[in-house]
Amino acid sequence: MIHLEYYLIVSTVMMFVGIYGFFTRRNLLAVLISVELILNAVDINFAVFNRFLFPEQLEGFFFTLFAIGISAVETAVAIAIIINIYRNLRSIQITKMDKMKH
Repeated sequence: MIHLEYYLIVSTVMMFVGIYGFFTRRNLLAVLISVELILNAVDINFAVFNRFLFPEQLEGFFFTLFAIGISAVETAVAIAIIINIYRNLRSIQITKMDKMKH
């Protein structure tokens, strides 16, 4: 059986990689992938804490499935917005988003 600490280490690494990518990337798709890493780290925590604290109940797994569904919808909407930005500006770089103000 895998110990709780190993799951938490993986989740923590995913969280910090996502936060780092969110603040350092200049491409909208890379930022979206970073947000997805953060959400997946939260999903791992939901499932792991449910497994170790309440092994006979499924609330953590239901929260995880709900969060995965929400992140899928969020990704679809974000990609639609990115496609629209690309059609208008011919770039998905964050540094060029100030052109949308005009």
